[in-house]
Amino acid sequence: MTTERTATTPRVDPSTTSGEREALEQWLDFHRATLAMKCEGLDDAQLRTTSVPPSDLNLLGLVRHMAEVERGWFRHVLAGEEAGWIYATEEDYDRDIHATEEDTYEEAYATWQAEIAHARTLAAAHGLDDFGKGKRRDGRTYNLRWIYLHMIEEYARHNGHADLLRERIDGATGD
Repeated sequence: MTTERTATTPRVDPSTTSGEREALEQWLDFHRATLAMKCEGLDDAQLRTTSVPPSDLNLLGLVRHMAEVERGWFRHVLAGEEAGWIYATEEDYDRDIHATEEDTYEEAYATWQAEIAHARTLAAAHGLDDFGKGKRRDGRTYNLRWIYLHMIEEYARHNGHADLLRERIDGATGD
């Protein structure tokens, strides 16, 4: 099903006077909302539009990728959960980016939002200096502060990609 979405994502500018944790959470939410805004008003076919060859990067893939990233850092690393990957497979580790005609924004967005909600719940139970119960592939442990900072960096980098993808699709620019 291909449906066009309209602009509805609220995005709140982070406070200029908040404390450390509040600032980290506000900036992360700002970047989450930015990615959603970049997808608004586009149908599924447009969201699967790739960038410049040979790259197969697309907006739908970025949303799916960020669902995987949320799961990886909050479920796997912070909570130590054994949750499997959402899209990645043994045959295609980058399956999140490789959106097909069957993949929809409706499913990807719902999955992404569910991972964000779960991430917020997990983070709320930890202090910034608390180390996660899980480890990354490199075997290191990470505290919540590092995870927040990395997530902000991850979204900011991919939101730059989203800017270029959106401009390629319909000429829309802006933050």
